[in-house]
Amino acid sequence: MTLKIQSLREDQIEAAKSVITEVCFEFFGQPPLEFEDMDDIASHYAPPSGVFMVLLEGERVVGTGAIRRIEDETCELKRMWFLPAFRGKGYGTQMLERLIAFARSVGYKRVRLDTSPALEGANRLYHRLGFQMIERYNDGPCAIFMEKQL
Repeated sequence: MTLKIQSLREDQIEAAKSVITEVCFEFFGQPPLEFEDMDDIASHYAPPSGVFMVLLEGERVVGTGAIRRIEDETCELKRMWFLPAFRGKGYGTQMLERLIAFARSVGYKRVRLDTSPALEGANRLYHRLGFQMIERYNDGPCAIFMEKQL
């Protein structure tokens, strides 16, 4: 089946939440702490300052990734989650490259992210695509903070 990356549609929000929940259970044994951002996609990820994308296998959501504004020159990578069968095949790289291209196109100078040591594959991807370790920039539960200059 053909896979494609596209912007999230309203009718795909629940499926995207299901992917995120499944992967959170896999790595952390619990659902995400919150879905506030996904309960109001427009205020967190709407263009021109943000975007929420999905990886689709046919019409099935199998991966997610998003960019949201932190401040005028800084955005944040959010919600990068892929079902197990879709990891290690280059889809994460494709998604991240598309999200970085979006960030550049709207004028951001840097992309930040927070992540967990448990997400070893994702962390390798971030390093490979030029993200560098930085000091904590938020008060969330994550332990690793990274940034890429655009």
